[in-house]
Amino acid sequence: MQMAFFFNQSRCSGCLTCVIACRQWHSIDYDRLSWRRIETIEEGIFPQLRVSFLSLSCLHCQTPACASSCPTSAIIKRELDGIVLSDPERCLGETLCGRCKEACPYTIPRFNPDQDWKMEKCNFCCDRLAQGRRPICVEACPMDALDAGPLDTLPRVDQYDKEIKGFRHFEEVNPSIRFRKKK
Repeated sequence: MQMAFFFNQSRCSGCLTCVIACRQWHSIDYDRLSWRRIETIEEGIFPQLRVSFLSLSCLHCQTPACASSCPTSAIIKRELDGIVLSDPERCLGETLCGRCKEACPYTIPRFNPDQDWKMEKCNFCCDRLAQGRRPICVEACPMDALDAGPLDTLPRVDQYDKEIKGFRHFEEVNPSIRFRKKK
Protein backbone atom coordinates (compact mmCIF):
# COMPACT_ATOMS: atom_id res chain seq x y z
CA MET A 1 0.00 0.00 0.00
CA GLN A 2 1.16 3.54 -0.75
CA MET A 3 -0.30 6.47 1.21
CA ALA A 4 -0.88 9.62 -0.83
CA PHE A 5 -2.35 13.10 -0.81
CA PHE A 6 -5.11 14.41 -3.06
CA PHE A 7 -5.36 18.15 -3.71
CA ASN A 8 -8.40 19.77 -5.31
CA GLN A 9 -7.11 23.07 -6.65
CA SER A 10 -10.65 24.29 -7.39
CA ARG A 11 -11.45 24.23 -3.69
CA CYS A 12 -8.28 25.84 -2.25
CA SER A 13 -8.62 29.49 -1.23
CA GLY A 14 -5.00 29.87 -0.12
CA CYS A 15 -6.09 30.44 3.50
CA LEU A 16 -2.97 28.72 4.98
CA THR A 17 -5.04 26.73 7.50
CA CYS A 18 -3.27 23.51 6.45
CA VAL A 19 0.13 25.15 6.99
CA ILE A 20 -0.79 26.57 10.40
CA ALA A 21 -2.43 23.34 11.59
CA CYS A 22 0.71 21.38 10.63
CA ARG A 23 2.97 23.81 12.46
CA GLN A 24 0.84 23.74 15.59
CA TRP A 25 0.36 19.96 15.65
CA HIS A 26 4.09 19.33 15.27
CA SER A 27 5.15 22.25 17.51
CA ILE A 28 7.12 23.91 14.73
CA ASP A 29 8.38 27.46 15.27
CA TYR A 30 6.36 29.67 12.91
CA ASP A 31 9.25 31.90 11.91
CA ARG A 32 11.79 29.17 11.28
CA LEU A 33 10.30 26.17 9.52
CA SER A 34 7.29 24.84 7.67
CA TRP A 35 6.62 21.28 6.54
CA ARG A 36 3.74 22.36 4.28
CA ARG A 37 3.65 25.34 1.98
CA ILE A 38 1.13 27.18 -0.19
CA GLU A 39 2.29 28.45 -3.55
CA THR A 40 0.38 31.18 -5.38
CA ILE A 41 0.05 30.78 -9.13
CA GLU A 42 -0.83 33.93 -11.05
CA GLU A 43 -1.85 33.85 -14.70
CA GLY A 44 -3.02 36.39 -17.22
CA ILE A 45 -2.75 40.12 -17.68
CA PHE A 46 -4.87 42.71 -15.93
CA PRO A 47 -7.84 42.86 -16.03
CA GLN A 48 -8.01 39.19 -17.08
CA LEU A 49 -6.20 37.76 -14.04
CA ARG A 50 -6.49 34.30 -12.61
CA VAL A 51 -5.08 33.19 -9.26
CA SER A 52 -4.87 29.63 -8.00
CA PHE A 53 -3.03 27.93 -5.17
CA LEU A 54 -0.98 24.80 -4.66
CA SER A 55 -0.62 23.14 -1.25
CA LEU A 56 2.47 20.94 -0.98
CA SER A 57 4.34 18.98 1.66
CA CYS A 58 6.56 15.94 1.31
CA LEU A 59 5.07 13.89 -1.51
CA HIS A 60 6.16 10.52 -0.05
CA CYS A 61 7.47 9.50 -3.46
CA GLN A 62 7.34 5.90 -4.50
CA THR A 63 11.05 6.10 -5.39
CA PRO A 64 12.29 8.89 -3.09
CA ALA A 65 15.46 10.54 -4.40
CA CYS A 66 16.07 12.04 -0.96
CA ALA A 67 16.39 8.57 0.61
CA SER A 68 18.73 7.18 -2.02
CA SER A 69 20.97 10.26 -1.77
CA CYS A 70 21.30 10.18 2.04
CA PRO A 71 24.72 8.83 3.06
CA THR A 72 23.60 7.94 6.61
CA SER A 73 20.23 6.33 5.84
CA ALA A 74 18.54 9.07 7.87
CA ILE A 75 15.66 8.95 5.38
CA ILE A 76 13.71 5.74 4.99
CA LYS A 77 10.58 4.61 3.20
CA ARG A 78 8.29 2.42 5.29
CA GLU A 79 7.23 -0.75 3.53
CA LEU A 80 3.95 -0.85 5.44
CA ASP A 81 2.47 2.29 3.90
CA GLY A 82 5.11 3.93 1.71
CA ILE A 83 5.55 6.90 4.04
CA VAL A 84 8.99 8.50 3.81
CA LEU A 85 10.40 9.36 7.25
CA SER A 86 13.48 11.25 8.38
CA ASP A 87 15.56 10.62 11.49
CA PRO A 88 17.22 13.87 12.65
CA GLU A 89 19.53 11.87 14.94
CA ARG A 90 21.18 10.26 11.91
CA CYS A 91 21.12 13.36 9.70
CA LEU A 92 24.44 15.15 9.13
CA GLY A 93 22.63 18.45 8.60
CA GLU A 94 22.51 20.96 5.79
CA THR A 95 25.95 22.44 6.37
CA LEU A 96 27.76 19.07 6.23
CA CYS A 97 25.55 17.37 3.67
CA GLY A 98 22.24 18.65 2.28
CA ARG A 99 22.18 15.98 -0.42
CA CYS A 100 18.51 15.20 0.19
CA LYS A 101 17.46 18.76 -0.69
CA GLU A 102 19.61 18.70 -3.83
CA ALA A 103 18.17 15.34 -4.88
CA CYS A 104 14.51 16.20 -4.30
CA PRO A 105 13.01 17.65 -7.50
CA TYR A 106 10.41 19.44 -5.34
CA THR A 107 12.88 21.00 -2.84
CA ILE A 108 10.83 19.59 0.04
CA PRO A 109 13.47 18.84 2.73
CA ARG A 110 13.65 21.57 5.35
CA PHE A 111 16.53 22.14 7.75
CA ASN A 112 15.80 23.21 11.31
CA PRO A 113 18.15 25.96 12.55
CA ASP A 114 17.12 25.18 16.13
CA GLN A 115 18.21 21.54 15.75
CA ASP A 116 21.73 21.92 14.31
CA TRP A 117 20.29 22.30 10.80
CA LYS A 118 19.01 18.71 10.75
CA MET A 119 16.49 17.79 8.06
CA GLU A 120 12.79 17.65 8.89
CA LYS A 121 9.75 17.11 6.71
CA CYS A 122 6.15 15.96 6.67
CA ASN A 123 5.73 12.55 8.31
CA PHE A 124 2.14 12.10 7.06
CA CYS A 125 1.10 12.52 10.72
CA CYS A 126 2.08 8.93 11.54
CA ASP A 127 0.93 9.45 15.13
CA ARG A 128 -2.57 10.36 13.91
CA LEU A 129 -2.65 7.50 11.36
CA ALA A 130 -1.85 5.05 14.16
CA GLN A 131 -5.02 6.31 15.89
CA GLY A 132 -7.10 5.89 12.72
CA ARG A 133 -7.14 9.64 12.05
CA ARG A 134 -6.21 11.61 8.95
CA PRO A 135 -3.24 14.01 8.70
CA ILE A 136 -3.89 17.29 10.52
CA CYS A 137 -3.60 19.34 7.30
CA VAL A 138 -6.43 17.29 5.77
CA GLU A 139 -8.63 17.50 8.85
CA ALA A 140 -8.05 21.24 9.25
CA CYS A 141 -8.78 22.31 5.66
CA PRO A 142 -12.06 24.30 5.79
CA MET A 143 -12.55 23.97 2.04
CA ASP A 144 -12.01 20.19 1.82
CA ALA A 145 -9.28 20.84 -0.72
CA LEU A 146 -6.99 18.17 0.77
CA ASP A 147 -7.54 14.46 1.22
CA ALA A 148 -5.23 11.57 2.06
CA GLY A 149 -5.35 7.81 2.02
CA PRO A 150 -4.09 4.76 0.14
CA LEU A 151 -3.18 5.84 -3.38
CA ASP A 152 -5.33 3.23 -5.08
CA THR A 153 -8.45 4.05 -3.04
CA LEU A 154 -8.36 7.85 -2.88
CA PRO A 155 -11.79 9.32 -3.53
CA ARG A 156 -12.16 10.68 -7.03
CA VAL A 157 -8.95 8.92 -8.09
CA ASP A 158 -10.50 8.14 -11.49
CA GLN A 159 -10.76 11.89 -12.18
CA TYR A 160 -7.31 13.05 -11.07
CA ASP A 161 -4.56 14.91 -12.89
CA LYS A 162 -0.87 14.13 -12.41
CA GLU A 163 0.21 17.68 -13.19
CA ILE A 164 -1.29 21.11 -12.61
CA LYS A 165 0.03 24.65 -13.03
CA GLY A 166 3.01 25.07 -10.71
CA PHE A 167 3.68 21.32 -10.39
CA ARG A 168 5.55 18.91 -12.61
CA HIS A 169 5.23 15.15 -12.18
CA PHE A 170 8.69 13.56 -12.21
CA GLU A 171 8.17 9.92 -13.19
CA GLU A 172 11.59 8.86 -11.83
CA VAL A 173 10.47 9.60 -8.24
CA ASN A 174 6.72 9.08 -8.83
CA PRO A 175 5.26 11.43 -6.17
CA SER A 176 2.30 10.12 -4.18
CA ILE A 177 -0.07 12.99 -4.87
CA ARG A 178 -2.95 13.45 -7.25
CA PHE A 179 -4.72 16.64 -8.23
CA ARG A 180 -7.90 18.06 -9.57
CA LYS A 181 -7.12 21.14 -11.65
CA LYS A 182 -8.81 24.46 -11.15
CA LYS A 183 -11.33 24.89 -13.92
